[in-house]
Amino acid sequence: MKTCGEIIRGLREDRDLTQLEIANILQTSQQHYSKYETGTIEIPLRALIILADYYKVSTDYLVGRRDIVYGVPGDNKVLDGYTVRKTVSDILALSTHGRAYVLESIALRKVYEKYEKAGVLKEGSTQDQSQE
Repeated sequence: MKTCGEIIRGLREDRDLTQLEIANILQTSQQHYSKYETGTIEIPLRALIILADYYKVSTDYLVGRRDIVYGVPGDNKVLDGYTVRKTVSDILALSTHGRAYVLESIALRKVYEKYEKAGVLKEGSTQDQSQE
């Protein structure tokens, strides 16, 4: 499990931000903020809340209690009648086997679309082309 320091460093680096930029948001020095990332000192609750709001994640995610980043825009449409929130909720409601099946299906579909894009498969074709 990642530490809080590793998580906040990863979020900062993913956004190409400097420690000084985040320190300014927290109204502290770069040296002090650096100690949060290295784990030399514990991050105070006030700073944790500010970072959660800034990165649009839950505080549970920041402290390593949850693997899911809750900053995903849940109301974005996936398809008609399906939002990100509803899709994730439906997947999480499945059994472990059901969730594994959904993830396997996604992985297979990504491979199929990769070959389709490369022109190896015709768009909308099926795997059984023998009937043509």
